[in-house]
Amino acid sequence: MIRILLVDDHPVVRMGLRGMLDAEPDLTVIGEASSGSEGVALALAERPDIVLMDLRMPDGDGVEATARILAGAPRAADAGGAASGVGAPVRVMVLTTYESDRDILRAIEAGASGYLLKDATPAELAEAVRAAARGETVLAPSVASTLVRQVRTPAPPALSARETEVLKQVAAGLTNAEIGKRLFISEATVKTHLLRVFNKLGVADRTAAVTTAMRHGLL
Repeated sequence: MIRILLVDDHPVVRMGLRGMLDAEPDLTVIGEASSGSEGVALALAERPDIVLMDLRMPDGDGVEATARILAGAPRAADAGGAASGVGAPVRVMVLTTYESDRDILRAIEAGASGYLLKDATPAELAEAVRAAARGETVLAPSVASTLVRQVRTPAPPALSARETEVLKQVAAGLTNAEIGKRLFISEATVKTHLLRVFNKLGVADRTAAVTTAMRHGLL
């Protein structure tokens, strides 16, 4: 049996997931958590095979909870069969309604074994759980496309701390003069920082700079 822990702050969602998964002969839900911290505690106490993790929850988001679970989870047996930890690894699979570039990248970087959307069918979800339990990486088609696009598109150059600070003020709707007063720099210096930001992001105006920076998770 593949043992599953559900982590989601919506009781109705957990009830639906439990019903779908328990209906499968080889899957069983062994616990539920309604917050990130509760999910971490249960995962480390119960050692499920799979944690189905929502992203947006109270008391810590799903990415943070994923990282904490995997940091404290046992490791798999090595190639020779000798256990290098205390059992099979706990694997975390994100199940969410969110598919922004930043959410996806944060989850994968935290070590998630998969990223599925809540519009998946019961059959797709069950098979994804089985695949994750086998050690495979499972991605919704739209999520896979996003990752491919991220790989193919060079990341924008990093902004300096001051450039980021100036751009944050632009995003807040401040004029160059207002930004200068708030940051105790001249208006000309503000313009210089913005020109550098435009060049780095490949944009021509303030609005495009803010939207591009947000899309790349720089703000």
